[in-house]
Amino acid sequence: MEIDCQPEESITSTFDEDCAELGDVKDMRLEAEAVVNDVLFAVAEMHVSQSLSSASDVAYINVGTREGNRYCLELTEAGLRVVGYAFDQVDEDLGTQYHETVYSLLDTLSPGYREAFGNALLQRLERLQQNGQ
Repeated sequence: MEIDCQPEESITSTFDEDCAELGDVKDMRLEAEAVVNDVLFAVAEMHVSQSLSSASDVAYINVGTREGNRYCLELTEAGLRVVGYAFDQVDEDLGTQYHETVYSLLDTLSPGYREAFGNALLQRLERLQQNGQ
């Protein structure tokens, strides 16, 4: 079977051409979109900030937890960390720790996330068990 396009061409994105991955450098805006899509089911609200400037090395994600708390997260090569306690807010004086994954970060911020994630995992395991019988 022949494919007329490169795999990268089949990916749709809302970003311009300059948003593509350059060599081994990750584009954090694309990474941020992937993070949001991965855990959106387990939080009340989550989106990449349109107000704060993103670049190839940093992106900002707004997240509203199931408990009603709002955070602005910074995503860099170092990981994710809370940089504000409201959407689109960056407090340079916050010295919050970096987390390697969004799962780890949200696990510390939101018991509701932890419960939703655990329930989704349990449902998936139950489906696998039913399909295996």
